[in-house]
Amino acid sequence: MSLENQIIIVTGALGTLGAAACAAIVAAGGRAIAVDCVEGAPTTGAIATPACDLTNASETAAAFAAIQAEHGRIDGLVNIAGGFAWEPLADGSIETWDRLYQMNVRTAVNASSAALAYFPAEGGRIVNIGAAGARKGDLGNAAYAASKSGVHRLTESLAAELKPRNIGVNAVLPSILDTAPNRLAMPDADYSEWVAPADLANVIVFLLSPQANAITGALLPVTGRL
Repeated sequence: MSLENQIIIVTGALGTLGAAACAAIVAAGGRAIAVDCVEGAPTTGAIATPACDLTNASETAAAFAAIQAEHGRIDGLVNIAGGFAWEPLADGSIETWDRLYQMNVRTAVNASSAALAYFPAEGGRIVNIGAAGARKGDLGNAAYAASKSGVHRLTESLAAELKPRNIGVNAVLPSILDTAPNRLAMPDADYSEWVAPADLANVIVFLLSPQANAITGALLPVTGRL
């Protein structure tokens, strides 16, 4: 799979999955533009940008305009920025629902909206991060599953909207990612069943690549052995 000379924005680029996605894009020949809400050095080969609050539409639009001005276009977008919370409704608060909506849905909406003006005439690709756990609700998962279900519906709706522009929009639906925080939270789990960030990044690169041109509106489970 080749992304030779493709300009790909990765949001949430300083997190574990963001770093893996940037590394996979660079390995495939693309230019990974690292966007995050905090300052920091991205993975080797990725291009750093100033910190950007993706929940703020005008700030996001300005950041993407600056990227386009420097690189000439945007060929792809990977919406990784987001968050998780486990909270039963009886013990929780509406603030958790608002926060997860902002982190998971609003960031993807703002980034996608900001990128649309800069895709070339021949089209482009958007890959969102949904969740296998949002296909069906579970104990303590209501707010998170609802927000990620929003990402799923956004993916399908944008795919239909952007077909005439040849912009493919898909989402990967991972189960549990094998990250240090998840291992800390679940020390007795069998980590071999989880999804390695590098493996999920390879699926993301496939969806960004010309090999996936016939795919749009897909919600692709990536669940390891769970």
